Amino acid sequence: MSITKRIRCCWRKDLNASRDLTPSQKHGFTMLLSWYENFRIRSGLKAGRHSAVVFWKKQVLSEDTERQSWQLNQWAEAISWYLRWLEACKLRNADHRSLPERMRQAAESVAVRRGLSRRTRQCYACWIARYGAFAETARNAMRQDCATHFLGWLVEEKHCSFSTQKQALNALVFFFKDVCEVDEVHFNVRLRKTHRQIPTVLSQEEITGLLDALEQRYHLAARLQYGSGLRLGELISLRVKDIDLQRGVVTIRKGKGGKDRTSIIPASVRDDLTNHLMAVRASWERDRDLKKSGVAIPGALGRKFSKAGKEWEWFWLFPASSESIDPDSGLTRRHHLHEKVFNRAIKRAAQRAGITKRVSSHALRHSFATHLLENKTDLRTIQSLLGHSDVKTTEIYTHVAQETNQLGVQSPLDAII
Repeated sequence: MSITKRIRCCWRKDLNASRDLTPSQKHGFTMLLSWYENFRIRSGLKAGRHSAVVFWKKQVLSEDTERQSWQLNQWAEAISWYLRWLEACKLRNADHRSLPERMRQAAESVAVRRGLSRRTRQCYACWIARYGAFAETARNAMRQDCATHFLGWLVEEKHCSFSTQKQALNALVFFFKDVCEVDEVHFNVRLRKTHRQIPTVLSQEEITGLLDALEQRYHLAARLQYGSGLRLGELISLRVKDIDLQRGVVTIRKGKGGKDRTSIIPASVRDDLTNHLMAVRASWERDRDLKKSGVAIPGALGRKFSKAGKEWEWFWLFPASSESIDPDSGLTRRHHLHEKVFNRAIKRAAQRAGITKRVSSHALRHSFATHLLENKTDLRTIQSLLGHSDVKTTEIYTHVAQETNQLGVQSPLDAII
């Protein structure tokens, strides 16, 4: 019995070969469809009309950017062309997935079997898909010298940071060893260390202005992040059981490097946290009355305590307002506040407050450490609160703190004015 190999089609090649489109149209279509494909793959959506509608609403009709009528008309024509192309692929029973998408899906499948965390899976899959776009063909992607060229391109042309270079290297090692099952992997490339950037720090007056301009539903989360020095991922993944109001302690589970630690709960937010927990409990009780699936419990813990996701102490401290599909289990669950939603709220508040610095939610963590240092808190204590493995990482704040030994120097201009 012969096995027929499935035909693979590439929209880029078919678009370039199209005879009814001008070079200008092909250029515009390629730009839009590349944008759509990146969004679709990143969002885990299948090619088709549904993902095109989601893309159009969230990306093309974005409130942040005003589009010209000719752009919208051309982009609508590009989407229509792509949907017709998909139908033609189905009629031929052809595989329409691009090389980056096929490589990404293969990497995600292997990563799940290896038991990698969801964040690691996403990171590796993203880099492997990017490498696939760089390689252009499956034959090139299987060559280690092509991967070496890609890593060198990141260093020499893209000037990526050292941590980004290491991410890409680890992802490619995973691709060749685990996905392609290559015994020996060697990339003849030298990563280049980059200088650590000075963090963005807000003054206490700017923190006050930011909080005043922030939408009320994000106010408590922002105050807790600044008051406890939490990373964004640590903040939004807090559960009810992690808050100890009597001792004034918040426990961070599986922080960076998989380590647990504790930090302080500001006395000024304890009453608001108490009221917030009452409102959150009402949301949890509604979910229980409606027999909802409960929240996700990570890894082996979820298998050992299968009913823990429905218990109060495991509920999110900052739950999302609506439910969504859990990508790991496929169940409809209540997730926590989304990182992008909170981060965008912080950026909008910074603009309203007239802060000209490049502000993200992580600036609240930087400001926490810097203000502690300015208040004469010792570095070791700040290191412990932040969860840094090396005190050298914490020392970066000495370069931005005021009134410290390193910067406690008066300008000669001030002495004569």
